[in-house]
Amino acid sequence: MLNKTLNRTFAAVLLSLCAAIVGFAQGNSPLLQDIKVVKPAITAAPVPTATPLVKKTGAVTTSPALPGSNVRTMFPMLAEVEIPGYSGVVIETLDNKTVLESNPGYLFNPASNVKVATAFAVLKTFGPEFRFATNVYTDGVVDRANGVLNGNLYISGKDPIFGFEHAISIANELNRLGIRQINGDLVVTDNFVMNYAGSSLVSAKALAAAMDANTRSAAALRTWQTHLANSGRAVTNYPSVSFTGATYVQSVPSNLSFLFSHESAPMRDILKAILCYSNNFLSERLGEMVGGPYAVARTVQLQAGVPANEFSLQTSSGLGYNRVTPNAMMKLLRALRSDLSKYKMTFSDIMPVAGIDQGTLANRFDMDGFNTGSVVGKTGTLGNTDAGVSALAGEMNTRQGRLLFVIFNQRGSVPRFRSFQNSFISLVQSQFGGPTALEYSPQSLDVRLARSRIVTAQGKAY
Repeated sequence: MLNKTLNRTFAAVLLSLCAAIVGFAQGNSPLLQDIKVVKPAITAAPVPTATPLVKKTGAVTTSPALPGSNVRTMFPMLAEVEIPGYSGVVIETLDNKTVLESNPGYLFNPASNVKVATAFAVLKTFGPEFRFATNVYTDGVVDRANGVLNGNLYISGKDPIFGFEHAISIANELNRLGIRQINGDLVVTDNFVMNYAGSSLVSAKALAAAMDANTRSAAALRTWQTHLANSGRAVTNYPSVSFTGATYVQSVPSNLSFLFSHESAPMRDILKAILCYSNNFLSERLGEMVGGPYAVARTVQLQAGVPANEFSLQTSSGLGYNRVTPNAMMKLLRALRSDLSKYKMTFSDIMPVAGIDQGTLANRFDMDGFNTGSVVGKTGTLGNTDAGVSALAGEMNTRQGRLLFVIFNQRGSVPRFRSFQNSFISLVQSQFGGPTALEYSPQSLDVRLARSRIVTAQGKAY
């Protein structure tokens, strides 16, 4: 349907389009008159005709069904494109000029676009260079002659990306301190998590097994070797620490001796991994650290100037029933972009660049290399919730400048929505001279996340 529509209208609007494009490039706004096209009302029977508005309490009210696709745009060709499903679209220039909008004030399920809000709240709270600390304590004494710690080892931390490689890093640092055996217990706090486990006790047992070379799994060893290769570190010994006692969860006593701290990669790299792969577990964990989904939504409302009735969340990951208007999402993008610029960062520092980065945009917008690397943003997908949801929001680059965009598609086929998004973004770029790659130097996520470090009791980091 999209191709047929474009072919049918192309000849009729070619001359006016050329004049409009030249006028836009020269800043001659009188040539670019907004066009309103009212299409037939959207029907999605037997899907309900109203979308629930999620409130803090979990109670549900309804917002009215869309009366039709009211498209407002500066380009006639874009007005003729059929937008599938129950949808809202907003595209703007960096200086706030409207390129296209359709149903900008209606509520939609943004799916994993919620993670952009969580990232915004996390950056507001912690900043991009924040690292999660996993502290190591003991109540015992080290017998260096025999390489034995007589006492218990305590691990306290809530690093959401702590894994095999970090467990072995702790064993390696204990070896450096002259400890190869612990005559005592391994105790972790109740917020400690390893390998995305949902249980601190399961995480504690996995930690003990990974630290001991005799019980270390092949997967743990491969992960450690990959970590060393990505970090550029040279460890010639074979890290190993064994325990004679039990493994359990308990709060940390006040009379312990601090040994060292393991610090995660910086927050900016953690966010890049979360948004590239749209990791729900990590997004929920980070959301909890800033107060949960209501706190995330409140941060957006206050810091991005978004009305409360246009931005309502029940989760920090985008799972379930969340409600956001395209206008509100656009305000969030602008606020996030402004905050990132204060740190000399751009969207590409925390979001995937299409066709280049690993993750959800790896195979999007490739078009035989025509526009690879010209789009950076966040996807959102829910196969069954709200009868099918696909969202995409971010920034596109063109020969005449950058544009911010929000596309919320709902009630329909996710593959069809994605196909529409790919074609429509490319069509919009063509109105501005075509796509051009963003200034971006890619780096693998494995290398980014290998930037963890040890901080000694003396404050030395390496």
